[in-house]
Amino acid sequence: MTPEEQYEHGLMIMRQIDGEVGQRVVDNLADISPGLSRQVVAWAFGEMYARPGLPPRDRQLVTLGMLTALGGAEPQLEVHVNAALNVGLKPAEIVEALLHSAAYCGIPRALNATFVAKKVFAERGLLPVADAN
Repeated sequence: MTPEEQYEHGLMIMRQIDGEVGQRVVDNLADISPGLSRQVVAWAFGEMYARPGLPPRDRQLVTLGMLTALGGAEPQLEVHVNAALNVGLKPAEIVEALLHSAAYCGIPRALNATFVAKKVFAERGLLPVADAN
């Protein structure tokens, strides 16, 4: 693929997975770092998310776990909680994944991630979460 085709392919995948939230990220980079914006679209979505080895649902679970583990990535976590819902994860599954992360990432990071998820769920009218024991 040409660089432009890679970008267009990435844009299509980003829209499928992240929807308008991903587009806002790209738009917010336009006046400060269009190069970073292009890499997010062309490389992260056009190449990495396009790989056939994992379905989008599984990629989002991995991404939620990694962003939780990193800590300090709450804005990106918000994008990916939305994306996880867009690709078919249920709120209870997201909550369970974040609860599971407490054992490996620590309770403070699991709490931060869960509060991000709560914000996204509230915005999407998904509270209270069923089966969130």
